[in-house]
Amino acid sequence: MPSPIDSTVCWRFDASYQRLPELFYSKRVPTPVRAPRMVLLNEALAQSLGLDVSALPSADAAELFSGNTLPEGAQPFAQAYAGHQFGHFTMLGDGRAHMLGEHITPEGKRVDIQFKGSGPTPYSRRGDGRAVLGPMLREYLISEAMHGLGIPTTRSLAVVTTGEPVLRDELRQGAILTRVASSHLRVGTFEFAAAREDVQALKQLADYAIGRHYPEIQASATPYRDFLEAVMQRQAALVAAWMHVGFIHGVMNTDNMTISGETIDYGPCAFMDRYAPNTVFSSIDQQGRYAYANQPIIAQWNLARFAEAMLPLLHADMQQAVEMAETSIERFGEWYAHAWLSGMRKKLGLFGEEGDDLALVQALLAWMQTQHADYTSTFRDLCGERSNDGIYRDPVFQTWHRRWMERRARNNKQSMSAECLMRAHNPAIIPRNHQVEAALEAAEQGDLSKLTRLLAALEKPYDDRSEYAEFAAPPPADAGMYQTFCGT
Repeated sequence: MPSPIDSTVCWRFDASYQRLPELFYSKRVPTPVRAPRMVLLNEALAQSLGLDVSALPSADAAELFSGNTLPEGAQPFAQAYAGHQFGHFTMLGDGRAHMLGEHITPEGKRVDIQFKGSGPTPYSRRGDGRAVLGPMLREYLISEAMHGLGIPTTRSLAVVTTGEPVLRDELRQGAILTRVASSHLRVGTFEFAAAREDVQALKQLADYAIGRHYPEIQASATPYRDFLEAVMQRQAALVAAWMHVGFIHGVMNTDNMTISGETIDYGPCAFMDRYAPNTVFSSIDQQGRYAYANQPIIAQWNLARFAEAMLPLLHADMQQAVEMAETSIERFGEWYAHAWLSGMRKKLGLFGEEGDDLALVQALLAWMQTQHADYTSTFRDLCGERSNDGIYRDPVFQTWHRRWMERRARNNKQSMSAECLMRAHNPAIIPRNHQVEAALEAAEQGDLSKLTRLLAALEKPYDDRSEYAEFAAPPPADAGMYQTFCGT
């Protein structure tokens, strides 16, 4: 018989991933925690998933989202995978995460439900398997911001504190995040199978991923090459979308690149304020490997590792398989360039395509870099009259502005259409780093008001809403250098 919680929430679990060979996972249940307490519950997301969690008493919800009470149908496990971390190959796995299973929404969509910070697993590598409150709130905040921006992303359903301290740099509050994803299949999952030299398992994994994410290519004469290229195209579009809003992932290891094309793992991530292509926020990225401007390059490098793992499935003759993979990898640059320039045209209100569009965009970015202009504010200012004030009186900008207006005049569309296009692709609000830190610091002290207000502002980031005007402002001039930390 289902428990009262199951009857109320309406989970519909399946376990298709566990029909893969057992080398891809280990069955493990979350480690119970002492005194779980609800911090955040994403009721809008829950509703979209067909889950009725709002009616749960807070104590029952905390028991559920801490793993102390497992829903009927859940079959918890930890995934095995590998990954190139800062260029170095390592066999990995979910060291502090447990998959409850796949929930089937009323519309028939399949999503993973995962706990993060829920205790040790066979892949913990001497870690404690726990997470702390600040980084879990960061993932909740930034992933929901990305969703509001229209960028493919995992989502955050809930955060609970555990009532147990966790030792990092100091004793901090333990916490568990509930993450929702189209799947947790990664480039590193394929690297794991390839490293074990198990071609049959690799084929089963690829067939599973195709059936789950790319069913349209199942009948193809070359399904594995088509699969490789489909993943590359989604990643090209994803990274271009990051670049359009100034997002810096911070830890683009191959185990943090999904097959579905969703952004995953919001560790040392942040949004760029002043435009500087070499911007790095992560404290662990000492060499700038994952700097803002390097993200497309790293994405292609990661996808080359994916192609290497897929070689045995591309062709029986290894030389031909390598040639096929190389051809696909070379096309990534073309797919990315198209996605990036297409998005930049929208940010500038340009319809159609002209040969000088790329030069026009590059000239604006070069000026922004010279002037240390705020990336988000500059594009948003171009949507209205504010582009006539302050640094915009600079003669170089004025020359560029005339070129831009001449190009817009050739749109063959009303000026209002261009402005609407720009407002739909240039956010007024992003998770400004100083605002994020203020909200997280207050939340760790028990005051959620700043965090919930920022979350509300980020629900509609493309709208001008006077009640959230403070979130649209760039950081103070004396804000200093910003740095993020992994939180592991």
